[in-house]
Amino acid sequence: MNRHRISAASVAAFAFAALFTFSCNEQTSKKTANDGVEAIFPKGELGPAKNFTGNAWNYGLVENDSIFTTLVGNVYFEPGARSNWHTHPAGQILIITDGVGYHQLEGQPRQTIKKGDVVKCPPNVRHWHGASPDTGLQQLYIIPNTEKGIVEWRQPVTDEEYNNAK
Repeated sequence: MNRHRISAASVAAFAFAALFTFSCNEQTSKKTANDGVEAIFPKGELGPAKNFTGNAWNYGLVENDSIFTTLVGNVYFEPGARSNWHTHPAGQILIITDGVGYHQLEGQPRQTIKKGDVVKCPPNVRHWHGASPDTGLQQLYIIPNTEKGIVEWRQPVTDEEYNNAK
């Protein structure tokens, strides 16, 4: 009866249109690194040179606490950058969100990883991961059961290990 009354369907349609417009604008405004890797999160903090060869940037997403006991973050490796060998007492899961890189478990061949890959690093197994020489790598990391510990850093990955595809 009131011609100024707005129906629920009209409100829903308006909300959908607004969200769709915002989503489209967000997608077109994403930043792209010089190497073509699309950034999802802010670059974050530069990782310490004692744990990385080249530049690796960490942005924490889920802080370690006693409730979830899980650490989650995003790492962007510049081309050629890689972690040192390291272990995680409860293991680690990597979700590759963009770029191309490498991952290696000790005693196994180096594997190429790319956008869409999911990598499981078993508990207490030495491994490393990083970008390829020409393309950066962006990954989400998940470290579960942090009450067991988070990471134990080891020696740098040599150029020979990094370049060895065997």
